[in-house]
Amino acid sequence: MAANPQERTRRRLSTGERREQLLTVGARLFAQNPYDDVWIEQVAEIAGVSRGLLYHYFPTKRDFFAAVVQRESERMLRLTTAEPGRPVREQLGAGLDAFLGYVEGHAQGFRAFHRAEAAGDPTVREVYRQGLAAQERQILAALAADPETAPLAAELPAVRLAVRGWLAFMVAVCLEWLEEPELTRAQVRDLCARALLGAILP
Repeated sequence: MAANPQERTRRRLSTGERREQLLTVGARLFAQNPYDDVWIEQVAEIAGVSRGLLYHYFPTKRDFFAAVVQRESERMLRLTTAEPGRPVREQLGAGLDAFLGYVEGHAQGFRAFHRAEAAGDPTVREVYRQGLAAQERQILAALAADPETAPLAAELPAVRLAVRGWLAFMVAVCLEWLEEPELTRAQVRDLCARALLGAILP
């Protein structure tokens, strides 16, 4: 008997494509539901795969959610990578534009990433915190490389705290913006840029 179209589609997916499909389904479910309310069986059903195949990629729900969080963290870091030699003020605007484009285009992934702190699972929370710490280090490195902001290195504890607080502010702004998009992307970008510069510059 000939295979139905869905079965043919399954066979065409490579290992990497299948993994991405499962992570995309997971991002949507974890964005919409608390961690404890997401069931592996539900993920498998939506993705059109067996539970056994899903467990082949991700042995436990913890591993699955951690992989969702890790993927979104890596996406954000790639989009906001600093450009050597470019002034921080310019990089900040360009980086925020790219970041807000990600927030709009991958809203479910962004929400899922920031649900990780409330997941209650130590492994998932650690992946989340490592992602935030990587963002913090990336910003501090860009500040240290710019002659205008390099002197701030002498006040590193205060600057680190300001950057950490700014990241929390930006996340809150973006989550609110997704729910009630009253401001344009440019307005949100400028709001976030002013907040960071105001927090670190005298």
